[in-house]
Amino acid sequence: MDPLSLTTLLAVAAMAGWVDAVVGGGGLLLLPALLVAAPGVPVATALGTNKLAAIAGTSTAAVTYARRTRVDWVVAGPSAVLAVCCAGLGAALAGSVPAGAYRPVVLVVLVSVVVFVVSRPRLGVVAQPVRRTRLRVVVAVAVAGVGIALYDGLIGPGTGTFLVLAFTALVGADFVHGSAMAKVVNAGTNLGALVVFAATGHVWWLLGAAMAVCNVAGAMLGARMALRRGAGFVRVVLLVVVLALVAKLGWDQWRAG
Repeated sequence: MDPLSLTTLLAVAAMAGWVDAVVGGGGLLLLPALLVAAPGVPVATALGTNKLAAIAGTSTAAVTYARRTRVDWVVAGPSAVLAVCCAGLGAALAGSVPAGAYRPVVLVVLVSVVVFVVSRPRLGVVAQPVRRTRLRVVVAVAVAGVGIALYDGLIGPGTGTFLVLAFTALVGADFVHGSAMAKVVNAGTNLGALVVFAATGHVWWLLGAAMAVCNVAGAMLGARMALRRGAGFVRVVLLVVVLALVAKLGWDQWRAG
């Protein structure tokens, strides 16, 4: 890899860490950048290397949030434990299903997310603890720790965003506390997927370590900015990231068609 490509990739890793820490979706930036910077690298190796960088950033963001705000461990803890196993299962199955089979479904989900968030301007801006019933906690753990974690192992981009929305919509967290819980669970999904990719030899360790350092720097900045600026700021970033995901997947679907 030439020095310019490497420098660009490391800069993107820092940007991805910032986006992931605020609202998730950093894989939208980092994975395509890695594939461009290292043409010919197997997709599985790109995914595994991306997970090495991502787990460093999400873990850093999770610690930063936990030190500065309250994390609902009753929801986040079990979700994270389940996420390790389910993301690992998704990673093991990643090569068996073509990415094109997921794009239409994910596009519909993302467009629905935009409509859902825009039509509910107070969602996530103010916490709604009345929503946190025992049943909703169980559903949130299942959705985050099983459904979204499996998706992260299979595909990945947008996982953090889906987690934030799950915690705000299901248990009434505001966007800042939802993002704090999402980082804990996302660290679990990244760990589960990374173990599988590493076991199958699909991690580029030296490059991944360099990307991880930059991802951590971006994650620290992003988490602190989200905590300082509050839920309204996170809501805006969330909408921007989801719209970017829609545009990216829509473009991929149009080219494939």
